[in-house]
Amino acid sequence: MVSPTAKQVFIQGVTKDGRTFRPSDWAERLAGVMSSFRPGGATPGSHLSYSPWCVPNNINGIKCVVVHTDLRESEPMAWDFCMNFARDNGLQVVEACLLPDPPQST
Repeated sequence: MVSPTAKQVFIQGVTKDGRTFRPSDWAERLAGVMSSFRPGGATPGSHLSYSPWCVPNNINGIKCVVVHTDLRESEPMAWDFCMNFARDNGLQVVEACLLPDPPQST
């Protein structure tokens, strides 16, 4: 269960027993399915980019999907789809906050 104060959850590509989840492009597939769920709704061509509410990422060498909790408020069924995907596949889900990269010094 995700706490009501969390802003993001990470669905990690590691099962609860520590195995790497397959197929290797699972994060891109999940985020692709969720691409039409975005602030303001789907627009022509929105399927060509990821939704800001559901973005694939690689954190510390672990493939994951960062799901923003605004999705839960705007599209509860889409949120449930993501959480059920994680549960059905035994994936680890953690509450976290994705921090921006520090500015590059020149």
